[in-house]
Amino acid sequence: MSERPTGTGDGTRSVHAGRPPAEPYAPSLPGPTFAAHYHLPGEAVGPYTYGRDDNPTWSRLEEAICGLESPEAPAETVAFASGMAAVSAVLLSQVCSGDTVVLPSDCYQTTRALRQRLESYGVRVRLAPTAGDAQLDALDGARLLWIETPSNPGLDVCDIRRLADAAHSVGALVAVDNTLATPLGQRPLELGADFAVASGTKALTGHGDLLLGYVTARDPRLAASVRLWRKTVGAIPGPMEAWLAHRSLATLHLRVAQQQRNALALANALGQREEVTGLRYPGLPTDPAHQVAARQMRNFGPVVSFVLPDREHADRFLAALRLAGEATSFGSVLSTAERRARWGGDTVPEGFIRFSVGVEDTQDIVADVLQALNAAR
Repeated sequence: MSERPTGTGDGTRSVHAGRPPAEPYAPSLPGPTFAAHYHLPGEAVGPYTYGRDDNPTWSRLEEAICGLESPEAPAETVAFASGMAAVSAVLLSQVCSGDTVVLPSDCYQTTRALRQRLESYGVRVRLAPTAGDAQLDALDGARLLWIETPSNPGLDVCDIRRLADAAHSVGALVAVDNTLATPLGQRPLELGADFAVASGTKALTGHGDLLLGYVTARDPRLAASVRLWRKTVGAIPGPMEAWLAHRSLATLHLRVAQQQRNALALANALGQREEVTGLRYPGLPTDPAHQVAARQMRNFGPVVSFVLPDREHADRFLAALRLAGEATSFGSVLSTAERRARWGGDTVPEGFIRFSVGVEDTQDIVADVLQALNAAR
């Protein structure tokens, strides 16, 4: 493997992370390794023994993500088949019957859906909202604190370091869902978290064409326990997906920078519309979460949320968009939007819109949204 580029900028790390040393006539990023088993004479020692245990393509991707999530300190990353595979691996590998887990009441709805599974195993689950660091009041006796900041879809923000310090003082582990921010926007491990977890399906890979998840930890024992969980349940990524994800990292810094510019411009434009209420974007100086977000985030992400008067108004708006597709994911190079309440599970108004800006020209995205708002009247 290559030496991790330290003391360099985000762009340089994004381009070079996880790539092997240059060799004459060899590609800068070797193609995916498709293997269920490896030639294994003698004792069954690694580095590669069986396709469910490890794969050279995963290894390169995992090294690359480590270089982004923890550029200044050693860490280990474990890649998974999806974001929820990564989420489940942490929650289900680190707790047992009688333990207590603290979840955000406003986090991604499928993460909250794990509450029933955890409780069926005898784990106690407490819920508290993200805003105002409200999870602080639920930490007594906890084994694991789960943080999601900014929250999805409401975009509330909490103080990671404050919560992590409080959780560690009572003996709890801390996991942060870093999906929306990406490691170029926020580094939870540097703010005290034990785990940085994310869906690579979203902005990390950014092209809306693969499913992927990962867990990064600085403690080798914690990383090993998550890796064992992956091996045991078989939640492994495909080598093609891992290779595509690694290839996509080279443009991460370009994508997130353009998406932030677009998101801020869109949020400013939406703030001028009378029919728009509940506007949220942590990058807006007027946003309730801005002060906390500005202390711990270097990029505020691609998602803007707002509320239109009712379901019918929201549906007319979505139908009138020309550039933005109606899709449930976020972080793609293509702008997408959806009326989030159609899925159920989130406490949002019927007219709540989650808009994920892509990397199109800023003026074109803003113009498209404004014409759709006009058409929806």
